[in-house]
Amino acid sequence: MSDMGSHNFSEARPGPVSGTEQLRDPEHGTPSRRSEGYKIGEVIEIAGSGSKVVMDTAVLTGLLDHHDKTVQMAGQVGSQVKIRVGQTWLLANIRTQRLYEGQAGLVVAEIDFLGEGDEEKLTGQIYNFRRGVTRYPTPASIVYAVTTADLKQVYASDGRANVEVGTVYPTDDIRGALYVDAMLGKHFALLGSTGTGKSTAAALILHKICDMAPEGHIIMIDPHGEYGAAFKDNGKVFDVNNLNLPYWLMNFREHCEVFVQSNGDAKQMDCDILAKCLLAAKAKNQASAGVAKLTVDSPVPYLLSDLTTILQNEMGKLDKATNSAPYQRLKSKIDEIKADPRYSFMFSGMLVGDTMASFLTKIFRLPSEGKPISIIDVSAMPSEITPTVVSVLSRLVFDYAIWARNEPQRPMLLVCEEAHRYIPNDDMAEESAVRDILSRIAKEGRKYGVSLGLITQRPSDLAEGVLSQCGTILSMRLNNDRDQAFVKAAMPEGARGFLDSIPALRNREVICCGEGVAIPIRVSLDTLAEERRPASEDPIFSDLWREQGGEEEIIQRVIKRWRAQGR
Repeated sequence: MSDMGSHNFSEARPGPVSGTEQLRDPEHGTPSRRSEGYKIGEVIEIAGSGSKVVMDTAVLTGLLDHHDKTVQMAGQVGSQVKIRVGQTWLLANIRTQRLYEGQAGLVVAEIDFLGEGDEEKLTGQIYNFRRGVTRYPTPASIVYAVTTADLKQVYASDGRANVEVGTVYPTDDIRGALYVDAMLGKHFALLGSTGTGKSTAAALILHKICDMAPEGHIIMIDPHGEYGAAFKDNGKVFDVNNLNLPYWLMNFREHCEVFVQSNGDAKQMDCDILAKCLLAAKAKNQASAGVAKLTVDSPVPYLLSDLTTILQNEMGKLDKATNSAPYQRLKSKIDEIKADPRYSFMFSGMLVGDTMASFLTKIFRLPSEGKPISIIDVSAMPSEITPTVVSVLSRLVFDYAIWARNEPQRPMLLVCEEAHRYIPNDDMAEESAVRDILSRIAKEGRKYGVSLGLITQRPSDLAEGVLSQCGTILSMRLNNDRDQAFVKAAMPEGARGFLDSIPALRNREVICCGEGVAIPIRVSLDTLAEERRPASEDPIFSDLWREQGGEEEIIQRVIKRWRAQGR
């Protein structure tokens, strides 16, 4: 460690720009003047990912009245500093601070290196910024305050497709942008506790993407029916009234989740019987005539009545390998679902025709017709069938991408709200079709042009490894210690300092890090127009509990919808 007592940073305290030096122009050999900016400290320790610097508190205090808000923030936790190495500037983020032992007025800070940029000859600013560090500074290197002009260069998009979602903290005029191709190409996750503005943030990002790419293909699973109002003008909303999801699009595993209710050895027996009878029912349909290799997973139409008839006939055979109970269980369950009006959106007799092409066209927005997003509202579906519906839709996206590899590419984005419901961690759930397909998309989807967007308030409940597959993480305030620790473990090393501020974020503030941003940033999100917001506002009890009148009519209307199981 160098003896900081011998250093005097007071020269940087009063003046506007301190410390200029004579430099040789390498081409002409003539000296040129360059402003170095504000010296606030020096490096005292170097390590691979981060280092330590010591700063003079008197210098930092002297910068509090500066006209540049970024310079005012110099030296604070969460702010950036720059260090010159040769002809490049290293950019680092301040993670922690503590008093320098035995030296009054000095502070030791731990820093994380974010990247490096070239030095603009005339102004001394950073330009041509890129991630990673090729050369580290040595102890005693001078540490400078970063300016707003530096950050504008760092956050410049360099012509890459991007959407601006807010203003970078602590500035007033630097826009925070997400690189769309990098963010969608390697998946993203939006995290935040209830009430932090997570739904509105999701709507804002998706609106910006839809505005940029009106011919896009986005499918969003909406478990609470709150996004339909937000995308009524630039999207299509599908619910139990108009989804019309054909039951025969389920693969065999999804059939088993719906029709097989037994456990243990009996479950395996029921599944074997169902496989045999299901294949026979599909073989009876004319649509299967042109299928060379018909399997239980082939998405060809069949009649539920054919399936129950085949079960009945198999049950009557004397040479069957088991008693009649498994056949009866399966037949009863199928008859029960056929008769239940709550399942009519999927198991209606009207869905027998070969509508696969028209269904994929409307759900995948092919073509999008200026409405690139499909909102799949699953809120009114029976809770026991919802995971299967999400599984079918997710698998259709993935399977379509696999079988369309030789066609003109149409990348798709699958956004899953309340993702912890469908991809729970190993401790919380048994194996399920929806968990497996979403985990597979997280691991393999980008090879086939399928992007996954996960939105959740409980990241610690997500399956281990899924969050780490997300190249971009957008974290709003998280109140739970376990969630915070889980997110920190999934973040790149340079972003750890930003993550320490997650509990202190205000509503509608988000920390963005990963592939979708140049460097980790804290962004205050833009205000979304009223008509583009999701219907997720918290009720105002103090106002609503003053209202009265019309309760009898309300009760009657609610009961009518309740009994009809529809809206």
